[in-house]
Amino acid sequence: MTSARLSGSHASTSAHTTLLDDRRFRALLSDEDWGRLPLATWRRFSKRVADGDSVVYVGVVDELAFSDFGWWFAQAARLIGGPLPTGRDIGVPMIVTVTEDGATGGQTWTRICARKRGFPQVIHSAKRFAGPTGLEEYVGFGVSMALRIAVEDQVLIFRSAGYGLQLGRLWLPLPRWLTPGELIVTHRDLGEGAFRFTLDVTHPRHGALIHQSVLFREAVS
Repeated sequence: MTSARLSGSHASTSAHTTLLDDRRFRALLSDEDWGRLPLATWRRFSKRVADGDSVVYVGVVDELAFSDFGWWFAQAARLIGGPLPTGRDIGVPMIVTVTEDGATGGQTWTRICARKRGFPQVIHSAKRFAGPTGLEEYVGFGVSMALRIAVEDQVLIFRSAGYGLQLGRLWLPLPRWLTPGELIVTHRDLGEGAFRFTLDVTHPRHGALIHQSVLFREAVS
């Protein structure tokens, strides 16, 4: 595992980790859209490890903004595990661990965001290749979000396509007033091993709620 440094960021796998060809994300896009992505993005989203193994990325948060309503919504979301950023610090490291989950055929994502004071925030979620769009993010407490992916200007984009509550085999849509609105995550390759992750949450009534940007740089093997 790599160590976090404010001067840069890294992606790491264990020397004993087996890398497999992963076509799960590619299957959600047309050949034309997949072909518009930079080669480095192909490689990141075609990298699959064996069950229980992990890939670790280390970045630095360089932008973070909340509206007043967005701040309070993020704090309230702690009741379901805190899936949204809750601090305002920038210039702090973020560690993202992607672990293969053989039981579900998906991935467990763990995001650790440092704070200038106190313990870091830890966000857990699971990407599952299931649901009406073929991809969903489960955040715990039965709550999940369907996602659609697309490519725009060589950027890989994940857009929310509805929120729901899983009760056994039933998936019940959540009322709009209980949701943050549209959530968009982007992955933009910057060349030379660097890429940018952004998160934007926009409410239909209250407008822009949250914006976060994290700069990552892959380690040179």
